[in-house]
Amino acid sequence: MYQYTDFDRQFVRARAAQFRDQLERNLAGSLSDDEFRPLRLQNGWYVQRHAPMLRVAVPYGVLSAKQLRQLAHIARTHDRGYGHFTTRQNLQYNWIPLVQSADVMDLLADVDMHGIQTSGNCIRNITSDGMAGVAADEIVDPRPYAEVLRQWSTLHPEFAFLPRKFKIAISGALEDRAAIAWHDIGLQLKKNEAGEVGFQVLVGGGMGRTPIIGQVINEFLPWQQILVYIEAIVRVYNRYGRRDNMYKARIKILVKAEGQAFFDAVNKEFQEILALDEGGREHIIPQSELDRVAASFVVPAGVAAAPALDIFQGVPAKSAYQRWLERNVHAHKLAGYRGVTLSLKRLGIPPGDATDAQMEAAADLADRFSHGELRVTHDQNLLLPWVLESDLPALFEAAKANGFATPNIGLLTDMIACPGGDFCALANARSIPVAEAITERFQDLDELYDIGDIDLHISGCINSCGHHHSGHIGILGVDKDGSEWYQITLAGSDGSTISGGAQVGKVIGPSFAADEVPDVIESVVQTYRAQRQAGERFIDTVRRVGIEPFKAPANAQRTLTAAAH
Repeated sequence: MYQYTDFDRQFVRARAAQFRDQLERNLAGSLSDDEFRPLRLQNGWYVQRHAPMLRVAVPYGVLSAKQLRQLAHIARTHDRGYGHFTTRQNLQYNWIPLVQSADVMDLLADVDMHGIQTSGNCIRNITSDGMAGVAADEIVDPRPYAEVLRQWSTLHPEFAFLPRKFKIAISGALEDRAAIAWHDIGLQLKKNEAGEVGFQVLVGGGMGRTPIIGQVINEFLPWQQILVYIEAIVRVYNRYGRRDNMYKARIKILVKAEGQAFFDAVNKEFQEILALDEGGREHIIPQSELDRVAASFVVPAGVAAAPALDIFQGVPAKSAYQRWLERNVHAHKLAGYRGVTLSLKRLGIPPGDATDAQMEAAADLADRFSHGELRVTHDQNLLLPWVLESDLPALFEAAKANGFATPNIGLLTDMIACPGGDFCALANARSIPVAEAITERFQDLDELYDIGDIDLHISGCINSCGHHHSGHIGILGVDKDGSEWYQITLAGSDGSTISGGAQVGKVIGPSFAADEVPDVIESVVQTYRAQRQAGERFIDTVRRVGIEPFKAPANAQRTLTAAAH
């Protein structure tokens, strides 16, 4: 993983010291709350429903065991003993008193972490594939490029106050595990026929009130030019994006409204940066700089190809270990190794949450089995990227002892969910109780395995932090006269191979009462089981038969809705 330089450490510590000064002036009354607000936001500090919320950046999802132990320490000593991993590979705390916030920033800086630009109208955390650098289907390792983008975008003076927040995701594999088409800018690394590396660039994706899939603006951009091209995109957005209406301020609205005119403006700006800007061509990345950054992303010392094993040999069918191997263990580019998901989806704990003890345990597992490295994945789990196949039995037992071995990756209970109305001031409804009720309903592993692959995503409001638009089944919390209701969508896609190209889910009818939602999900699942053909996954069945066959069974669950009317 990337190793901070002396400059990097001085930069983060200076930022923490600056924030301490701002906080102290705010607490003393010399810096008003209105003046302090944009300063705390650009360091990741929100004021939520009950208490401040801190969002910690985990660039492109890569964590060291040392960093995770520090996150556990912060959870234990400054929060209520847990943290929440998000779809954008960050960690959130929900209960840290604001008076302690500067102390927490110092603790983060001690392990080369921060909350810079995890909020505010700026370029946010660069996200990527949780299997980056180890995936068997990888074309180009995206991590060095993601790190260059991180360094370029952090405190970029021209883009500190954009019309709205701005999100970039990058993938270097055949399988899109980063949902790049759902981002303001999505980057897909490719190689042309000559073996040269470049980017397919997508722009204008996003969820929220107006879900839109990103469009390809450049099919193959040489990698050296990526900073210049992104600068052109963000400049055009900064110049013409709407600032009069926050609901229409994202770049997706501008791209949709202007179409080819937006593309033309970007390409014109790109050429003018190279030809006319003083120092414009200095943003072309030299090979030496990529090499400098890429030197941090090498195979860990002591890791070398090993004889590949038949990991299923002698393992009883349908045993807990066999199911864990099938669901939580992933192909690796290096012979004899696997990537292993530590599931954060289990009964009694909100999706994506980890206690301080579990963070400590995951850090121990990383040290013991994965050379001290972990990943935060887009679907709110943790992943060990460097596991020897011969270590899998021991890892399974250790993961099971710490609550990480639920063999449900990709199944219905491996759901994405935002914190919802229990914490978020923007939420219209709670996500956590709905997630819990569905998880409890589908505890039978035989049933889960028969149902097969399903992406279930839950958002507590239209801002879509739970990515409900891209779920095979999406659940959106809405407010009706002060009551919590839930809208159900089907056939969404994040762009993964199983899901097909990115697609917005379709609403199956009026919203449902909270207590009806588990029955609705069960009716949808049973309809699929009745309609499916041999070997057909849920998403394929829905796309083949359409959403109409699902509406009547779902509407039949309106016992509470009917009583309310």
